Amino acid sequence: MKTLLLACAVALFTVPALADPYEGPQPTALPPPIAAPRDVAYPGTLKLEVDATDVTRKVFRVRQTLPIFNARSGPVTLLYPQWVPGGHTPRNQLDKMAGLVIRANGKVVPWTRDPVQVFAFHVTPPAGATALDIEFQFLSPMVTEPGRGVRVIMTQEMLNAQWLNLALYPAGYFARRIPIEASIRLPSGWQYGTALETVSTDGGLVRFKTTDFETLMDSPIFAGRYFKRIDLDTSGKSPVRLNIVADRPELLATTPEQIEHHREMVRQADKLYGARHFDHYDFLLALSDRMAGIGLEHHRSSENATDPEYFTDWAANASSRTLLPHEYSHSWNGKFRRPADLWTPNYNVPMRDNLLWMYEGQDTYWGVVLGGRSGLLTAQQSLDALAMTAATYALGRPGRAWRSVEDSTHDPIIAMRNPIPWTSWQRREDYYTEGQLVWLDADTLIRERTGGRKSLDDFARAFFGLRDGSWTVLPYTFDDIVAALNGVMPHDWAGFLDARLRQIAPKPPLDGLARGGYRLVLTDEPTDYWKAAETSGKVVNLTYSLGLILRRDGGVSDVLWEGPAFKAGLTSRATILAVNGIAFDPGLLKEAIVAAKTSKAPIELITKDGANYGVVRIDYHDGPRYPRLERIAGTPDLLSKIYEPLK
Repeated sequence: MKTLLLACAVALFTVPALADPYEGPQPTALPPPIAAPRDVAYPGTLKLEVDATDVTRKVFRVRQTLPIFNARSGPVTLLYPQWVPGGHTPRNQLDKMAGLVIRANGKVVPWTRDPVQVFAFHVTPPAGATALDIEFQFLSPMVTEPGRGVRVIMTQEMLNAQWLNLALYPAGYFARRIPIEASIRLPSGWQYGTALETVSTDGGLVRFKTTDFETLMDSPIFAGRYFKRIDLDTSGKSPVRLNIVADRPELLATTPEQIEHHREMVRQADKLYGARHFDHYDFLLALSDRMAGIGLEHHRSSENATDPEYFTDWAANASSRTLLPHEYSHSWNGKFRRPADLWTPNYNVPMRDNLLWMYEGQDTYWGVVLGGRSGLLTAQQSLDALAMTAATYALGRPGRAWRSVEDSTHDPIIAMRNPIPWTSWQRREDYYTEGQLVWLDADTLIRERTGGRKSLDDFARAFFGLRDGSWTVLPYTFDDIVAALNGVMPHDWAGFLDARLRQIAPKPPLDGLARGGYRLVLTDEPTDYWKAAETSGKVVNLTYSLGLILRRDGGVSDVLWEGPAFKAGLTSRATILAVNGIAFDPGLLKEAIVAAKTSKAPIELITKDGANYGVVRIDYHDGPRYPRLERIAGTPDLLSKIYEPLK
């Protein structure tokens, strides 16, 4: 009976499993794709007018006219440039575009933003409309946010107009096939530098010759109240000019010797590359601590902003003097010759950064070499700069144990050049300077095995020196690089590059130093170049002692992963308030490092990290440690040969 009752109870309370008629959500359909760019001419000329006079509010006001052919094309898609050439990232500042109004036949036409491709705007012009009249403002940053790609580009004394922020363009066309006529209104009395060709100036209104959209985007403007133009090459082949804007007029003072070094840089580049790929070239140089720093390459110009006392305190700014030769070299490597995956037909097609170890790494190498060959750096400064780079990868990049150089080429896309908490462990675009060491390795290897008859100079001339006078982009691939290296000296270059750049390589890349006749050593006194770099960067660099870099106010900007400060619990973004019970001062901290060498007591820091105060005790007793290069007795001095001017 009990068994029967139990069976009934189970039957009563057991519900048979039913199939769930609801199988879960399904994706909604994506909107139609944006028209892919085609290599056909846009049937009309865009007009662009920019008013850049509102320097108080830092606002650029934009008016555009875009001819349309409604009967044939129907709805129009307008693109705001997304990918930044030279920035290698989709970080263009769409968030600072405001006030977009589109009209046709004098009436406002509604627009809608694409919900997926948010840099795209869809417009349906009314019947019979022949043009779209567009207005918007670019609200440039009021303050610079270091490391975030947010920089002040307008001050009361100067501005940096980047057309990439100041224009829309029609989808469906290669940028080089879209004609555009541009003008800009500058504050009264300001002068300007640009690679664009001027048609007329009327007061502050500057009109430029009609060009294509790609060339316009590649031709920014520096303008300012205090301006100076210096001819670096007037030989007639293709003029090279240095256009300088400054915070104050006295900062424009230069000496004949300083200018001669810049002219020699141009001559040494000619001897290195053996060709030019521009009809003229304009260095744009801002000497300012009000407008933010930049180093950005273009085919016929470059944007460069550095320390205000670049000329007037020449000795203290040695670390700034590889900027111009680096960006100038990009006219050959990065602009004329460009990684095939990095070239795109317009600014909304994704770029692929895999070969930046060639694009940026080799130009970092040539930046120091041309700096040395031209006299912008002394021979000793060139060696000291190299020592700093070598120390980074010998001692300051534990992240090399898990991540390759080539993987770091994706950082501009991954991190969007925003700050990262642990640079030494995460790696931060190491393709620049570790790439430099790999190319030093290649250069010294070629020199050694050919008895000095060949060098990486021969590669540069063969790879970049063809088609003299042409500035049509010539893309390259990994195989092209290998083939050109083999043309200089047969070797397993594919394996050489793969092992050093594509594979995880924990061994420090110092073969080029040793082959060049030098070794990396650490001493208790910094080089003059190290001191200049600290002054220019407004930092205190204790990477190889305590394992940290900090600002002069005590703010910690970087902590070496597994270094002494890290092990003691210090983090980046903390602030040091006191050293051994005394209010923080950079000199005091350095004195504490010296004193700890003969003491068993740890260095005691009072810190503030957000809302938390604490005490950090660093048990470090090895004294100050700064990198420099030391000659290896009895070996050829190839490094000095590399930095020697070409005849």
